[in-house]
Amino acid sequence: MNKLITNRTKVLKLTNVLRYVCQIEKEDFDFNISIVQMQSFIRSKGAVQVGPLIQYINSYVNENGEIKMDICLMLQCNTYIHSIEEPYKMESVIRVPNCMYCRYIGSEDKLSFAYQKIQIEAFENDIPLKGDSYTVFVSRDDENDIITADVFMERADS
Repeated sequence: MNKLITNRTKVLKLTNVLRYVCQIEKEDFDFNISIVQMQSFIRSKGAVQVGPLIQYINSYVNENGEIKMDICLMLQCNTYIHSIEEPYKMESVIRVPNCMYCRYIGSEDKLSFAYQKIQIEAFENDIPLKGDSYTVFVSRDDENDIITADVFMERADS
């Protein structure tokens, strides 16, 4: 049931977003623990998580010529949380217009095909990309080891 469905112009819109910039250089960093902590924080503020996990990745070259990557985990809430504490940030709306998009259905270890599909389609059609991506983890079927994920990559020609 592997599947890739693409679109060249999609808009990503997220509301009431709790953001956490990951400290992946720390030895004891664990994505799963960070997600559980975010969910607990949302509940402790009287809000409810709406929708799935969103992962933002931005790749860049630093001043030393090294390739670096920022990773941010995001969860949408049913309401805006006003009393935010570090390490979290809250945004009322994140709107990313003019994205290339790929819906991926398959095993999680092959999710990179969705990113590659967008990059190949952009290359073939002379569409410049900004180099960042948003991955929305729509659903997971643990029994069959299948995930559904939506990948958005912002175009640089907008």
